Amino acid sequence: MNVILAGVGAFGIKHLNGIKNIDGVNVVGLVGRRQPPTEAKASEFNVEHAFTDLSEALALPGVDAVILCTPTQMHADQAIHCLRAGKHVQVEIPLADSYADALEVVRVQEETGLICMAGHTRRFNPSHQWIKQRIDRGELNIQQMDVQTYFFRRKNINAAGDPRSWTDHLLWHHAAHTVDLFQYQTGEKVVAVQGMEGSHHPELGIAMDMSILLKTESGALCTLSLSFNNDGPLGTFFRYICDNGTYLARYDDLFDGNEDAIDVSQVDVSMNGIELQDREFFAAIAEKCEPNSSVRQVLECYRVLHDVEKQF
Repeated sequence: MNVILAGVGAFGIKHLNGIKNIDGVNVVGLVGRRQPPTEAKASEFNVEHAFTDLSEALALPGVDAVILCTPTQMHADQAIHCLRAGKHVQVEIPLADSYADALEVVRVQEETGLICMAGHTRRFNPSHQWIKQRIDRGELNIQQMDVQTYFFRRKNINAAGDPRSWTDHLLWHHAAHTVDLFQYQTGEKVVAVQGMEGSHHPELGIAMDMSILLKTESGALCTLSLSFNNDGPLGTFFRYICDNGTYLARYDDLFDGNEDAIDVSQVDVSMNGIELQDREFFAAIAEKCEPNSSVRQVLECYRVLHDVEKQF
């Protein structure tokens, strides 16, 4: 299987490192914003071709699929472009920065019949998989998820601390992780939302702090706090308050309510959520089946984000 990867920033590198562990998949081209650094990354990962134009990369013979790790504002248009070029697509979270654009990606996916999957990585982290498996076995029910998503982004930099050419967004990127996970884990739709945003950064033009409250049909709650102002431990921290235990998830690691580690090493074939996400994408292409985190499955997340945004 021959793959193009567009976007060689911090998250693109995570995908390249994950794909190295997957047999039968060849990254044949990288697409970046500037030619010299893109060529340097291609050389580092033994990728034959480097481009600054996505259309040129799609024209390479034998390309089966594309992984988009490009700026948020480009995701929907690029996903549609790749689908119309006859390629299967994995687009990193978020699928789009509007509900209308997310709907259009789903429409084109259905029209083409190709695999199109969104990078909602929390579905694949072994920590969250462990919780999901217990829920599916009837051993747990979620009363509340209490989630903190904290970064220090008072300058326009990425996860690696490098300058960004685009502006990140708490709602249409970081909140999407939790909104989708909450509905996925509970198996229910969100029926009530409340959102508030803090002051906007004078240069970045985005809210730097945000609070979101969600409720499902059965009464399960999700309380989500997001900040780009947090000068402390960075990342997203999930507290699952359940009818049969409390659990703390930090990316691929899991702890009980007393901070004792839970072994999740046997949950899946890897402890790397990004690698597991990529494995799902390639398996869906090979088996011609709908992947977990297909654009159809995650669409409800973007409807909720839209409802939150209307309250700002």
